[in-house]
Amino acid sequence: MFELMLTLDLRDELSEEELAELRWHLGAGPKPETLRIVTEFPLVVEDEDGQPVIENYPEPLLADHSEAFKVEGALDSVLERREDAACGAWALTSRQEIHPDGFDLVGELLGWLATKADARHRRFDGSVDLGWIRSYEECQPEPLLVRDGEVVWPS
Repeated sequence: MFELMLTLDLRDELSEEELAELRWHLGAGPKPETLRIVTEFPLVVEDEDGQPVIENYPEPLLADHSEAFKVEGALDSVLERREDAACGAWALTSRQEIHPDGFDLVGELLGWLATKADARHRRFDGSVDLGWIRSYEECQPEPLLVRDGEVVWPS
């Protein structure tokens, strides 16, 4: 289990549809009728004959608002409109627990967030700094980076 901590500012170019979907992912709004950011949520289930089939089960990816299971403290996600847009128009903070099995789906959302992040989050090598990540067994976090559209997950 990992602690995932997002601390970033987003530019003011988010459409109403994108904001609605982002709020849903953060547990702060209803599920939109159409998903555009992360569109597939594959889950293997058994059909009526007991055979495994893959079905689509959309669920918000950063929506825990409770006590943490492994990383201590509380889990939460907040998206706030900034009064001063000099630092970006939207302030996003999210602290979540994530299992490596969830890296792919969460990675899709984080890759999208990196494209919307304020320029101050871009590093000299072109990667985008979204916050940090750490194993629940470690004290020291590592930067949470998106490089070339892909999250650099811990190995």
